[in-house]
Amino acid sequence: MKSPEKAEGVNRIVKSPEEFTNSSPQSSLLERLKEYSHSDFYPFHMPGHKQADLDFPNPWSVDITEIEGFDNLHHAEGILQDLQREAARLFGAEKSFLLINGSTCGLLAAVSACVKRGGKLLMSRNCHKSVYHGVYLRDITPVYAIPPVTEFGIMGSLPPEAVEEALTKDADIQAVLVVSPTYDGVVSDIEGITEVCHRHGVPLIVDEAHGAHFPFSEQFPASAVKLGADVVVQSLHKTLPAFTQTALLHLCSHRVEEGRLKQFLGIFQSSSPSYLLMASMERCMTLLHQEGPKRFLDFHLLLKDFYKKCQGLSRIRLFSGQGEAHCFDYDYSKILISAASLGLSGQDLYRILLDKYHLQMEMASGHYVLALTSLMDRAEGFHRLAEALFQIEAESALGRPGGITKAMEDADIISSEELYQIPHQTMTITRALELPGKVVPLEASGGATSREFIYLYPPGIPLLAPGEQIEDRLLHTILRIRESGLSLKGLSDMTNTRINIVNS
Repeated sequence: MKSPEKAEGVNRIVKSPEEFTNSSPQSSLLERLKEYSHSDFYPFHMPGHKQADLDFPNPWSVDITEIEGFDNLHHAEGILQDLQREAARLFGAEKSFLLINGSTCGLLAAVSACVKRGGKLLMSRNCHKSVYHGVYLRDITPVYAIPPVTEFGIMGSLPPEAVEEALTKDADIQAVLVVSPTYDGVVSDIEGITEVCHRHGVPLIVDEAHGAHFPFSEQFPASAVKLGADVVVQSLHKTLPAFTQTALLHLCSHRVEEGRLKQFLGIFQSSSPSYLLMASMERCMTLLHQEGPKRFLDFHLLLKDFYKKCQGLSRIRLFSGQGEAHCFDYDYSKILISAASLGLSGQDLYRILLDKYHLQMEMASGHYVLALTSLMDRAEGFHRLAEALFQIEAESALGRPGGITKAMEDADIISSEELYQIPHQTMTITRALELPGKVVPLEASGGATSREFIYLYPPGIPLLAPGEQIEDRLLHTILRIRESGLSLKGLSDMTNTRINIVNS
């Protein structure tokens, strides 16, 4: 393997995957982090700064609390107020709020501010688990809209017609929440959905956590901030150079009461906000202001060159979104790669790229892997990924695709249609969690009402939520997920063999 290029201020040394992944159990977290940062593993994953050196001071020297001259996030009237005003100007919002508890706290606050306790929320079934937590905390009745599945086998765009149908059918819905872009980069017609929502007199919340980069290049879809949404939540750390856990909430209209929004932000944000995180947001915005146009142009050229090279692949498929049914638009910085025609599952491809080529993907699903990229990525990473894919494809012609020859039809690949069903709701999430429960073997839970969430994480979309009936088809899918080795989360039983159900 060629020596990796030198990153911005980062000296990388070659370290075998065995040496890194088999580090001593006694090694500290900090030691493991340092090992990874100095290894030759390339980060096709969050955070968006990609371990670059952005001239940030020693964190110990600038870690403070609310002291004289540094303002208070929960009552910003000085330097932090100025920073929030700059965020609003830069991202095009009426008002913006710094989030140091991630997009999670922004979504919790938005749901709480827009829907009264005990009210109804129309939400995409593929919402992040934080939205479901907001539904629980506010005893909200969710009304689900499930996006159709694309030919590639991922969840597609939510059509405005689905929102129209739901709002026409149920006049008690108080707000709508959609995810755009999805974790896989699929974008919905936010302008069309906004028109429907406002015609019915309800606000639209957009979880744009994975689209914070949209406002800064015409090569990406337009941001919901510009398309009429009322509240937009963005994670800076996912696709922009900011520390993990940093995000913004944009208030874009007067349909949502600012006072209520700030009230709930005060509840869901830490009372000791990190000045390190806020300073990293400022550093990110400074970079976007000073260097954004050139960096995004360079980023676009790297992506364009990578996709052009990969057109030479004959059996490995990259999702483009172009001409794909149920895909209104697509963020091409999310690179979805399927080697299904080589007989490789997503987990197979993930392990080959990690173990043999030292390329750390963001996520593996049933039949594909996801590589997250950002304006901080380097030519080295795209070159190594393209070379790896061509080599994997070439080796498959010799009957040894990365050393794995298990046929895809024997790998029991699970489709998105099977993953994201809408089980029958026997009661609200809140009621299910407040009723007595009992723990039973997962295999024996068919027909019962769940008291737990079951997620595939990432991206944190529930397969099953409290208050929903464990139907046989869904149970069969969950058991297959467990056996396939995908990351099943949420059950209080860490072995994923037992589930807590409502004790009826």
